[in-house]
Amino acid sequence: MKHDEKNKGTRSNSSLFFSTELKVSAIILLFSFFAFINTFYFDTVPPILNRGIQPATFPKILLILIIFLTSLTYFLSLKTPWKKGTKLEKPFFQTLFVFLLFVLVTIYLDFFLAIAVLSFSISFFWGEKRVIYLILVSVLFPIIVFIFFETILGLRFPSGIITNFYYS
Repeated sequence: MKHDEKNKGTRSNSSLFFSTELKVSAIILLFSFFAFINTFYFDTVPPILNRGIQPATFPKILLILIIFLTSLTYFLSLKTPWKKGTKLEKPFFQTLFVFLLFVLVTIYLDFFLAIAVLSFSISFFWGEKRVIYLILVSVLFPIIVFIFFETILGLRFPSGIITNFYYS
């Protein structure tokens, strides 16, 4: 019994190697690494036609961010292991529904309206109940996305209810 109490909260090397955290992190890292390598085969746009960044630049930046955050999550999980559950929590299914709703709103109405609905809904389903913060997130996040992509990266968004007002 003393041996169990002394080693409670620590992991052996074999359980660390086959841990869920390592498996999930390894899958994400391998996918991201191969996707990053694939970005080197994207076509380059001639400077005269280039309105912003090259087609491969943004995916490279995003994949580097995913690799960094996945590695950070894995190393943090070594200190505090993930909670083991037997079933998926309700917010997981709500988030999947919101992503489906995001796609439908993007296709039929407007991309920025979809971002506002997405940011409001996910914040609400993940536990934020203060209405003022939900409204701030659903207004500020689309504005930040627009400023970043439209002005800094020089990318034009597809037409929709809100974007037609701006582009016309």
